[in-house]
Amino acid sequence: MFEATRWRLPPLRQGHAASPDLTERRARAAGVLTGDEPVVDRVIGGVRCLVLNDAAAERTILYFHGGGYRMSSPAAYVDYAGRIAEAAGARLVMPFYRLAPEHPFPAALHDAAAVYRALAEAGPVVIGGDSAGGGLSASLCVAAHAAGSSPAGAILQSPMLDFTAADECYDRNAGRDALFSRAAVLDCANLYLQGFPADDPLVAPLRADPALFPSTLVLAGGAEVLLGEAIAFARRLALADRPVTLHVSAGMGHVWPLMAPARAEAAEAIAAMAAFVRARF
Repeated sequence: MFEATRWRLPPLRQGHAASPDLTERRARAAGVLTGDEPVVDRVIGGVRCLVLNDAAAERTILYFHGGGYRMSSPAAYVDYAGRIAEAAGARLVMPFYRLAPEHPFPAALHDAAAVYRALAEAGPVVIGGDSAGGGLSASLCVAAHAAGSSPAGAILQSPMLDFTAADECYDRNAGRDALFSRAAVLDCANLYLQGFPADDPLVAPLRADPALFPSTLVLAGGAEVLLGEAIAFARRLALADRPVTLHVSAGMGHVWPLMAPARAEAAEAIAAMAAFVRARF
């Protein structure tokens, strides 16, 4: 079993039931597996995962789905994740991490660390994710560094990095980002944190020590409300002399490679992720 104490993770906490509205939204966002998808359903580190492109085991990506820590699942990401795995020539693992409010912080981070540790025993791992999954990836970097097991790299796509939602881009891009908003971030904070300090580096990687992060690729859309946080995070890493690349797609909204897969900007973002993964190995 996963040793949370060795990784210095806070203990698990009791949550509460999801509202009927959230339960309904989850049902729409969860995705459905028909059995025809090119995936392997496997338990890794005690956590159920979907594995794509399993034959390419010489490169491994651990990818966390978005959904504000409160909805969605790997089943909704099979097509998108498959494009990343194929372009990178890598095996891609997506955990079904526990969701809030039934399982508030740090349940998702416990699951992420358990899967990461199991995969890292076999070789280097690049971690990544989008939206809340991007934030979870950054939090995992902080926890893994403390445990002496830093990943080979991190890909943060439209990442949620600060639950205070204080950046000016929440106002500047409010009318352009149709998918995300300050209100959505604060709702996620309420359900996920449930009283845990919002400025703790394990939930606010924007405030973490830049020295804790491996080589990092940060992707953001020029029209999304999380743009400012992405820029601020990349700037902090750059000023601390950490290897970081910032990829901004002009005019694109939140998690555009997933939401607008036919756009050239989506293909460019996936190509950037694939090149980053290949360079780490």
